[in-house]
Amino acid sequence: MSQPYILVLYYSRHGATAEMARQVARGVEQTKGVTARLRTVPPVSADCEQTGDDIPEQGPLYCEQDDLRDCAGLVMGSPTRFGNMAAPLKYFLDQSSSLWLSGAMIDKPAAVFTSTSSLHGGQESTLLTMMLPLLHHGMVIAGLPYSEPGLMTTQSGGTPYGASHWAGPDNNRTVDEGEAALCRALGARIGRLAGGAKANV
Repeated sequence: MSQPYILVLYYSRHGATAEMARQVARGVEQTKGVTARLRTVPPVSADCEQTGDDIPEQGPLYCEQDDLRDCAGLVMGSPTRFGNMAAPLKYFLDQSSSLWLSGAMIDKPAAVFTSTSSLHGGQESTLLTMMLPLLHHGMVIAGLPYSEPGLMTTQSGGTPYGASHWAGPDNNRTVDEGEAALCRALGARIGRLAGGAKANV
């Protein structure tokens, strides 16, 4: 029997959300008994049709509905688009009605993360709206508790609703160590909630 995995599902345009996803996966991997499965989604056209090849040229594979169905938990990330998730990620979730009908996602732990180019550009509203389809699937939403010291010291990203990153107006500000630590904490928390044990690190 294969080891349970946490699906780290994201869409990234300029690379910041992808880096956050890697940090989340590191946090998952610090949790004994579970592994991380990094997956992304292809871009879509204005007609909401996939515009990328079936297999990306680099990075993680595109997510399949089976990846979502079989995961032990989910951590989902997106850049902010007017206070909401990006269209490619929403397009993927809109295709998950069969999982909703079967109840495949009920009681699985889930969390969300985001990156924005402006400091007050909708981080928290994006995180909250990303939770809505997961709640419809019956998932159990977890944020970041204030026992994480980074929540009290961050000057850029980081919220109790999930990990976040401020990319700057030119999207060239890299994920700082405080933001990365909160991403890892989020991954580790979902790993533990999915049945993993805290690692000795």
